[in-house]
Amino acid sequence: MSVLLLGWTLLLCMGQPLAAPADTLAVVVPKTQSGKIGSLVDLSLIYWRKKLYWSEGVRMQPVNLPTDSPQRRQFSQRVLGSLPEAQAEYWNEVYYHGTTPPHVVSSQEAVLRYVADTPGGIGYVDACKVDARVKAVAWLLGDGSFTTSQPALNCPP
Repeated sequence: MSVLLLGWTLLLCMGQPLAAPADTLAVVVPKTQSGKIGSLVDLSLIYWRKKLYWSEGVRMQPVNLPTDSPQRRQFSQRVLGSLPEAQAEYWNEVYYHGTTPPHVVSSQEAVLRYVADTPGGIGYVDACKVDARVKAVAWLLGDGSFTTSQPALNCPP
């Protein structure tokens, strides 16, 4: 009976597309930025505003996408361990001690412009959106892993 049930389940699922893995996000900085992101912990410290300066002394200027952005939600879960809505209490608390949250822009294009034009800028976009205005220094892969080596990407033309 269980074999028959398994067979029916497989037949029902055959016409269904499999869920696609999450997209790869690239962490981007200005082309002239020499600082690096060594680990996921480093990236987390930057976005919690606990690491404030690049190795050459330039103040880090992290930027976020809106809270409803799929890329922001992926980034927040993978790097900060929670959804953006759950972080409001933290930001309310540290704001009274003079720490402001990362700047928020409206789109991935705006992230690219902000990072390209802001000394110390750092942001994240879909890896296929990276262009010559910025350089990618780390990647959050669809399987949840972190790397500082450029992965193979299958970007549409």
